[in-house]
Amino acid sequence: MAGVLLDLCSHGILMVGTKLYERGASLGQVMAFLIASPWNSLSLTIILVALIGFGWTLLFILLSMTIGVISGLIFDKLVSCGTLPASGVSETESEPEKVLPALKRLIASAEFTPSAIGRLLLDGLKDSRMVFRWLFFGLVLATAIRAFVPMDTYQAFFGPTLAGLFMTTLFATIIEVCSEGSTPIAADLVTRAAAPGNGFVFLMAGIATDYTEVMVIKDTTKSWKIALFLPLIALPQVLIIGFILNFF
Repeated sequence: MAGVLLDLCSHGILMVGTKLYERGASLGQVMAFLIASPWNSLSLTIILVALIGFGWTLLFILLSMTIGVISGLIFDKLVSCGTLPASGVSETESEPEKVLPALKRLIASAEFTPSAIGRLLLDGLKDSRMVFRWLFFGLVLATAIRAFVPMDTYQAFFGPTLAGLFMTTLFATIIEVCSEGSTPIAADLVTRAAAPGNGFVFLMAGIATDYTEVMVIKDTTKSWKIALFLPLIALPQVLIIGFILNFF
């Protein structure tokens, strides 16, 4: 839920994920956070609703959350079995704090004055420039594809077929585009190529195979094994769901 609600791009979310790991979050929690986060931010959800409709957007969010939870459980199981190394952060011996009382104290300590809300809105407007910059890049790229790639060729390469699913996965792996930039392209796959599974795969496979993410995970966990297990665990789930969305 935290991953879905945080309004951060696929690269910015990595910094939060590394801090969670350093503070003692389990490997499964961190992976669930990283998988569910990048394109499920509030701003991108609104953009997706405008581009592909509320129904597809809600389904994509629920499916990405499902993959995040399943992947997190698998990672925690692999750690408990000794297949993957555990975090080097030692667990505290104190009793874990209850969530609801902690949330109440957090809300009570927040400042809700007009000046605080004004500063929040101003900071949000300033930080949104990065989102709009990447979104503009994605729109330009999607428009260029529409202008220079004929419809029949586009549907032949990226249509709702096994070959189209493979090509989408390949391009999602190669193209190093932030989540804001990938959203218009994924929406184009849903609407123009009539391949909702390909649109979902483009969004999720780009996360699971992002080499920046893999390298950051490797540097944070000091383990190539953990970093490479991200695409190994998440990508098959993404492809299966993409196949189901296309053909059923």
